[in-house]
Amino acid sequence: MMNTKLTYKSIHTSKTIAIIVSLFLVFICFSANAQEHPPRPMIVNLHAVQNLSFGAFIQGNVGGQVIIDPQGSRTVTGDLIPANMGYSYYPAIFQIDAIPGTVISILFGSNVLLPGNHGGSITLSVDTSLPHSPFITKTASTLVRVGGSLEVGDSGHNPAGDYYGTFFITFIQQ
Repeated sequence: MMNTKLTYKSIHTSKTIAIIVSLFLVFICFSANAQEHPPRPMIVNLHAVQNLSFGAFIQGNVGGQVIIDPQGSRTVTGDLIPANMGYSYYPAIFQIDAIPGTVISILFGSNVLLPGNHGGSITLSVDTSLPHSPFITKTASTLVRVGGSLEVGDSGHNPAGDYYGTFFITFIQQ
């Protein structure tokens, strides 16, 4: 009798060891990941491929707006007169490198006061882009065109001269 119990016990232990070894081999053969690797972060060229420029214009008694759309067209309102005096107008262009299929949103900063070299200041609003926000990158490198508008007062508040400044936009990878 004792021999039977010992044999049964040793067979039971051998089966348990065989099952444990089999499970161990199964886990070694199959790998599992808890989550996929995070996407590669996008890269925004720190220097614009092209800066935003409103060109030259002549102001009247009332003022108005100069608008550059993302496609590069210029519109003036009020009594402003567009002048082609060798100063080009064009949208800002930024280059974004990201994995195709990345969703990117643009957060435009608040309006900026641009100081003039002869006094005064003009309000700059930057709030339009092409492609429109949010967008999905189709290639590894995407050009984003950004337009804006200037709010120009009369010549007493905004004397003729050059107005320079910096605007802020944030590109958000989702």
